[in-house]
Amino acid sequence: MLYAATLCGQNHSDYLMRGRALIDNGKTDEAISWLSAAIEKSKESRLMLERAEAHLIKGDHSAAIDDFNASNNLAEFSGEYGLARIYALKGDVSTALYHLERNLKSPFKKSEKEIILDPSFSLIENRSEWRQFWRKTWYGRDEQALSEIEYYASAGKIEEAKAILAELRRDYAGNEENIFAEALILSASANYNEAVRLMTGLIKRSPDTEEYLRVLAEAQERSGNPAGALSTLSRLLENGTADAGILLKRAECYRKTGEFNKASEDIEKYLGLYPENKQALRTAGKMAMADGDNIKALEYFSRNLELHPDDPQCYLDRANSYFSSKSWVWAVKDYSMSLDLQPDNGEVWLNKGISLLNSGKTDDACHDFRRSLKLGNKKAAELISRHCIR
Repeated sequence: MLYAATLCGQNHSDYLMRGRALIDNGKTDEAISWLSAAIEKSKESRLMLERAEAHLIKGDHSAAIDDFNASNNLAEFSGEYGLARIYALKGDVSTALYHLERNLKSPFKKSEKEIILDPSFSLIENRSEWRQFWRKTWYGRDEQALSEIEYYASAGKIEEAKAILAELRRDYAGNEENIFAEALILSASANYNEAVRLMTGLIKRSPDTEEYLRVLAEAQERSGNPAGALSTLSRLLENGTADAGILLKRAECYRKTGEFNKASEDIEKYLGLYPENKQALRTAGKMAMADGDNIKALEYFSRNLELHPDDPQCYLDRANSYFSSKSWVWAVKDYSMSLDLQPDNGEVWLNKGISLLNSGKTDDACHDFRRSLKLGNKKAAELISRHCIR
């Protein structure tokens, strides 16, 4: 009854986000109950796949197989990769390869990299059948080239990526993936505006391609266009992309555009799924500070410190909140704790010095200003000349 009441008014992506969060938080049984209630309300292949993953984590292979097969019945081939993984875990190489082949011939085709790195196949990867399977050509040269470009672009190897793009253009002229590959290279080269231009044109041709929208949103945000990025991120959510991380990114964009209420809605929704997430708590605190609610900011930062007591950034965040409210003594304590963990931060030495100065401890403040200057912070020089030279 509790789950049924909570489910009212939610869509498939909301169900999936909650189910995945429960799994990620180690609450597998709750995830299965939640997803089962969602499936009663709406039989959808993605819900079946997610519940199958929960069963798999529990080690209930039979229940997982039932759900993967049920997903196949709702969306043909959607459960084949999951079935391949299960039979690989059971050591049944022939059945695993049968389902993997069906996946590779379907619209749900996984990339070679994803398959090779999947630990589910570790039990069979040394079997002769597995090696024979990969002697066949499952990926076209254009697919392989795009995968290589993605790797080189993410690794900052721009010239290598450009060389492969040149091959793609020569052998696959007019291919949509060529434009995508060029945008990846441009974004990796920090040419974000041009990447946005290419991706905007590409999305007009393929408006609902998740990968394209993700790349566009990142390029928009990095180009200094948070309004454009949040529009694209909203589009991803409206399309049913069940990734709670999008909420976190959109909240940051709303913060940058000054839409603090909307930012707070997204961050609270994310924290409802991942209440102990360091980045989310930090973002929530920063947004509360920007909105002038220092008490609420301190609550978020203090919670983060309880969860991550060895992180210097968590002390620094709370210290900055105290600094903003002119609570100098408390600011000094947290700046000191941050410096105990990370002593080479010149900006922290500077702010600690300012806090000490406002607490009436000029000698201690001057010591900190000099430490800050020694670490390369030029702003400390003026404070030294004003307060420390007698």
